[in-house]
Amino acid sequence: MTTHRASGDNTPVAGLLLAAGGGRRLGGRPKALLTHRGRPLVEHAVRMLREGGCTRVHVVLGARADEVRERASLPGCVLVDNPAWEQGMGTSLRAGLESLAGSGARAALVSLVDQPGIGAQAVARVLGAYDSPGSLASAAYDGVRGHPVLFGAAHWAGVAATATGDRGARAYLKEHTERITLVECGDVADPYDIDTEADLVHLE
Repeated sequence: MTTHRASGDNTPVAGLLLAAGGGRRLGGRPKALLTHRGRPLVEHAVRMLREGGCTRVHVVLGARADEVRERASLPGCVLVDNPAWEQGMGTSLRAGLESLAGSGARAALVSLVDQPGIGAQAVARVLGAYDSPGSLASAAYDGVRGHPVLFGAAHWAGVAATATGDRGARAYLKEHTERITLVECGDVADPYDIDTEADLVHLE
């Protein structure tokens, strides 16, 4: 596989962080604002994308978006509001992809704010699978597909058309299973989610 990297905003792959969730099973605490290493979790997620090679990062906000803007330091990020965030992750994915239209990005590397165990090494590996706007790649953990996922721009319209509820791109990926390049990341990342109070033990 050929890795395409360029400096500055000419990098063909943009990071797309989905950070709109309201934390329903966390007592209504937005996941973006959970504290990790003394700062809002959204900052950690952005840093991992940047350290993994995404110089351009779009962040989709929803629950208490104004508070996230106020409390989190996200310089250089494009902040995208998703007023329909309560309808599920699919709406955030659509909003994020729409925000990339016309940006010059030729692929989007999609990550979730509530997976702090997925760091820069996994991001870099999946980013390395990019070779054209037709690229379709995903991190895998012991062979099981997970995040982050890389969608070349040729896939954006199809993903947006099928992204509904909390399923995100699941239907599209299932339909295109044979085209996905799986990038094993189980040795460098742990894909747990921060969904419930019990999961908060993963945060520092």
